[in-house]
Amino acid sequence: MLGMWSLLLLWGLVTPCRGLLETVGTLARIDKDELGKAIQNSLVGGPILQNVLGTVTSLDQGLLGSGGLLGGGGLLGYGGIFGVVEELSGLKIEELTLPKVSLKLLPGFGVQLNLHTKIGLHSSGPLGGLLQLAAEVNVSSRVALGVSSRGTPTLVLKRCSTLLGHISLVSGLLPAPLFNVVEQTLFKVLPAVLCPVVDSVLGVMNELLGATLSLVPLGALGSVEFTLATLPLISNQYIELDINSIVKSVAGDVIDFPKPRVPVKVPPKEDHTSQVTVPLYLFNTVFGLLQTNGALDIDVTAELVPSNIPLTTTDLAALLPEPLGKLPPGQPLLLSLRVKEAPTVKLQSRKATISIPATIHVLSSVPRGTPSVLLRLNGVLTLNAQLAPSATKLHISLSLERLSVKLSSSSVHTFDASRLEEWLSDVIRATYVPKLNVGLEVGVPLPKILNVNFANSYVEIIENAVVLTVAS
Repeated sequence: MLGMWSLLLLWGLVTPCRGLLETVGTLARIDKDELGKAIQNSLVGGPILQNVLGTVTSLDQGLLGSGGLLGGGGLLGYGGIFGVVEELSGLKIEELTLPKVSLKLLPGFGVQLNLHTKIGLHSSGPLGGLLQLAAEVNVSSRVALGVSSRGTPTLVLKRCSTLLGHISLVSGLLPAPLFNVVEQTLFKVLPAVLCPVVDSVLGVMNELLGATLSLVPLGALGSVEFTLATLPLISNQYIELDINSIVKSVAGDVIDFPKPRVPVKVPPKEDHTSQVTVPLYLFNTVFGLLQTNGALDIDVTAELVPSNIPLTTTDLAALLPEPLGKLPPGQPLLLSLRVKEAPTVKLQSRKATISIPATIHVLSSVPRGTPSVLLRLNGVLTLNAQLAPSATKLHISLSLERLSVKLSSSSVHTFDASRLEEWLSDVIRATYVPKLNVGLEVGVPLPKILNVNFANSYVEIIENAVVLTVAS
């Protein structure tokens, strides 16, 4: 039976919220399977276990070699209190079985982590020949949760002890009295070998947890910094992180966008899945940055539209011959669309829409002359948003659902501007929507939760939030 290392992580004294997110932060729920996977991955292919072997593999210099605690002048070496068995001075750890990770979350307390392993010890036997031993070890550690100077969760090892399990003689001869000596000595020595393994695992986990709270660039728009709002909370199936987002300009100044106090009813998390809830605020933030940076404005000329979309005064007069029939014919048109207010994002059941209030000026252009304003329109663009996750962000792709316009002023007669909506919609679909989608390539940033990859996650749009769920 494999040995067991029990590691108690004291992460919090309360359980997660009951599905109602009152703040505007991002809510991350890390399944216990994902935590176990991250710990397992820290042991696979990394230096942690190899470093343990590296301290004891040298016959003369290793911890259990002739120059170490058990060798040379050590307990089992020449000159030691058991100098009669100096042949054992070459005892060393040759094998350390990859621990099998299992854990149990303890609501209101922490995490019990079990690592099952065996060690293999080799030496020259006191009666000649190769001596091979196999030992099982239980290591019990307590780890407290602190907060680093960066405000990130930090796991600190407070206490570590070992319990030596069954020792078996694989090959060679070892008299019973010496077997007991080896057992007692390993009991004293193994904490110095195996407790650093626990510390190293915690170091890897702290790096992963620290990466959750990071500065995520948004291209030329600025950045979003994720910070921890409260201490991590624990249920019997997952660890919950309540994460705030701080928006910064390219210069590093904090931009305080309005934070609507809209409660979010977070759906329950299924077992063996991890979940991130992205609040409405982050969507408003991205579109707010686009608006303040002028990325939502556009000037449309005839060169930007396909040939099948009319963009001359003659074509405009044909649409509304009565009020616009006296426009000078054949002059190219210029459309100037300006967004002076932040767009409104609506997240409802299974649907995401963006409303962009815009002022549209229709101008006639003459060679080497100043364009003259023909029409001033107040419009609202309603766009549908398709959401697609990647490992680091939630991508947004827009399509125009409808456009509504009203006439603000005209160089000719007053008329019902809604008769221009179909023509303007064609222009906007051909020119403006593609520009918006290029600007939205920055996406909505996701915090890095351990090594969880949300690229293949299931996306659910709920009231005032989007929930990403991925199987562990």
